Amino acid sequence: MTTQTATKYEAVIGLEVHIQLNTHSKMFCGCDRQYFDAEPNSHVCAVCLGMPGMLPVINQEAVTSTLLAGLALGCDIPAYAKFDRKNYPYPDLMKGYQISQFDQPFCLNGVLEIDVEGERRLVHLERIHLEEDTARLLHRDNGIETYSLLDVNRAGSPLMELVTKPDMHTALEAHAFLRTLRQVMRYLRIADADMDKGGMRCDANVSLRPIGQEELGRKVEVKNMNSFRSVQRAIEFEIERQTKMLDAGERIVQETRGYVDATGETVSQRSKEEASDYRYFPEPDLPPLHIAPETIEALRAKLPELPAARLDRFQSQYGLSAAEARILSDSRSDGDAFEEAVGIAGAEHAKTVAHWFTGDVAKHLNTLGAEAELSDTKVTARHIGELVRLAASNAVTAATAKEVLDVAFETGELPEAIVDARGLRQVTDAGAIDEVAQKAIAANPKAVEDYRAGKQAAIGFLVGQVMREMKGRADANTATETLRRHLDAATG
Repeated sequence: MTTQTATKYEAVIGLEVHIQLNTHSKMFCGCDRQYFDAEPNSHVCAVCLGMPGMLPVINQEAVTSTLLAGLALGCDIPAYAKFDRKNYPYPDLMKGYQISQFDQPFCLNGVLEIDVEGERRLVHLERIHLEEDTARLLHRDNGIETYSLLDVNRAGSPLMELVTKPDMHTALEAHAFLRTLRQVMRYLRIADADMDKGGMRCDANVSLRPIGQEELGRKVEVKNMNSFRSVQRAIEFEIERQTKMLDAGERIVQETRGYVDATGETVSQRSKEEASDYRYFPEPDLPPLHIAPETIEALRAKLPELPAARLDRFQSQYGLSAAEARILSDSRSDGDAFEEAVGIAGAEHAKTVAHWFTGDVAKHLNTLGAEAELSDTKVTARHIGELVRLAASNAVTAATAKEVLDVAFETGELPEAIVDARGLRQVTDAGAIDEVAQKAIAANPKAVEDYRAGKQAAIGFLVGQVMREMKGRADANTATETLRRHLDAATG
């Protein structure tokens, strides 16, 4: 955003986010929803193909997941909801209409707290509703002609749409909102929300108005964004484009634009539809649903501790820094693993457990990918808790503990078994350390001379020699004390 935009205009941003739910079957039929990477048109039936005379059946699991999302985001759950037909003529719409929700969705209002560069802000929601996904057009170019193929595997998958109020004013806020929303969905375990796989898709409505003006400007809808970065870039470009138009006295046209990732620009696609264009009417083949109060309370009791609450608790209960708590609460499974490891190692070692998770464990996970979790490896919370306990009891040295962790990631063996099988227990035998210490003194006269000349750092070199000779298994404190005793005695 230019300085001119920041001082003259205010951007107003609302998001429409579509999230594929992790149900076992599709929204209105029994087809397997797990179609990603499957052969085209291999997960289809007469219902999701839109054959005449086929009747839909509501997927209860999808309804439950949508209600859970609404409760997690503080939405109001109306007593009654219904499905509607949304009519539009796109080739990826098998029936010629989409079963969606119009005026009686499952969830209304709600709010999501986000963190934008250390500042917490609230983004209010307008609604969450449930619908079916469309088929997928695969565009091809064989060098002679261009054409499109239709893969119906995705058609009929349960799609939850979340619509925000126009509460955001920067691309950074939109980026933070999407990341936080994905985190909540994964905590609820109702969606993977992977943008790169189409599991979460976002449309952004962007408008500009002079600062101080309450009336909203004409909004432009931006589509085709398939990553957090592309959402941010598309919004930034659109703000810049509209700024230049307004400064030139041009009129902003309400339209739908597509984002081109290769150029970072948006291009016009079509005029923006209004609700009346879709000719909504109640779906005649599906009954209205009554959401009983006891159903809502039963679902509320199933809600897990959510990311923001867990982040705050990790700091207050375990004394973690904000950065440590943020890393450890980023995923539900890693947060669970951290607390399980603390239970094994002992609450007094919570900070040490955190250091392992955010340090050496994180390094191993990073080799698997940016979003790898402990559950993707052979290492479990038990490994970490047991390793911390071994180090805290001086059964192994810090260097040996790192070595044990490396082996655990490779083999899945538990730390106790690794230590015993490889003879890695720390040597605390004063006699054995004394013998090696004397050898180190005799073999390194220059370091001895430096020490006696008052260079205390020389002791570190000698300790290193003892540790190397004993393959890192000597107690460093004992080695240091033994060396000092011999060196000081000789000086005296």
